Amino acid sequence: MGTLLSGLLLGFFGSAHCLGMCGGISGSLGLAIPVGPHYRRRQFALIATYNLGRITSYSVLGALIALPGMALEMSHGHAGAVLRTGAGLLMIALGLSVGQWWQGVKKLERLGMPLWSRLAPLTRKLMPVTSPAKALLLGLAWGWLPCGLVYSTLGWAALQGSAAGGALAMAAFGLGTAPAMFATGMAARRVERWRNRDWFRHLAGGMIVLFGLWTIPAVRGMLLHGAAH
Repeated sequence: MGTLLSGLLLGFFGSAHCLGMCGGISGSLGLAIPVGPHYRRRQFALIATYNLGRITSYSVLGALIALPGMALEMSHGHAGAVLRTGAGLLMIALGLSVGQWWQGVKKLERLGMPLWSRLAPLTRKLMPVTSPAKALLLGLAWGWLPCGLVYSTLGWAALQGSAAGGALAMAAFGLGTAPAMFATGMAARRVERWRNRDWFRHLAGGMIVLFGLWTIPAVRGMLLHGAAH
């Protein structure tokens, strides 16, 4: 339950970054649909299947990243603490990026560019998105877009102890980003104004930084020790 809640909150507060990367696609999904009877229903179907594909890809990534994390923890006694420290530092870097205080996390996005250069032509062939099947395929491909938010969250998913746990963590994260994606698709201009407000970015970034600090074993130990006294 804690993993699900943590993933949902990470996705929700990270949406400020997520909208910048994926919001344009979500907002344009309904543009190819002729306005007419049941327009909103058809638009909703495209956005829903796109997000289903995106979250599915995140779950696959979570399962893949959790396997080596599990192996390291089993073979090396101190690996767990090292992994948790690394994941916490990634979260802190992400929070600083979301809050627009420091953009160093964007360097992570370069790691996925070789793979994305192969997938990008496929996404262009799926445009314009005129059916749920196309939207699903686009979401499956878009889930592999180089993204500092996703990569930072994968560091946390690697700590879940099993492929199923990693997949579940990333699925919860994806669900946490879904409300912003739906809102962007259905009311793009209003959401864009809300997303760009400094107070929201600072709040979201601060919450992610706190989560990152709590993930680091040494920091958590100091906080718990201080609370005990």
